[in-house]
Amino acid sequence: MQIIKDKKIIDDTWSYIADDAELKKGDITVSLARWKKDKQQLLASGAKVGVRINSDDSIEEIAEDLERIQLIELDFPAFADGRLFSYAWLLRSRYNYQGEIRATGRYMPDQVYYLSRVGVNAFYPEKVEHLPVVLSHLNDFTVNYQRSVN
Repeated sequence: MQIIKDKKIIDDTWSYIADDAELKKGDITVSLARWKKDKQQLLASGAKVGVRINSDDSIEEIAEDLERIQLIELDFPAFADGRLFSYAWLLRSRYNYQGEIRATGRYMPDQVYYLSRVGVNAFYPEKVEHLPVVLSHLNDFTVNYQRSVN
């Protein structure tokens, strides 16, 4: 599968591991619950580790671990749920998170420009055929009226 990262379409090297699935080698992402349960095992594996956050999670729970997490996936349950926009902003501005922040799940292509303004730098659309559309929306505006984290 391909994703958009830093305004380029690239191959995705990450795999999401469900809470009840066996851990495997390679770059993996896990839920916040799995991170809290298996953190030591995940860190000992030597692989790159990411954490998937949904809108009901609290990013404060991973604040002290951000230096050891290479990817934060913000999993949008519905395009009308804006809490993850705030999480991206907080990760970049309050916690100074420098790793990848990726939008997954149900966001609309019209939202990607605004997601990029709050710190999201990678996008995993639901359908691969949406990649060019999502990429084009990153350049929707040339003038900004509000400050951003980028």
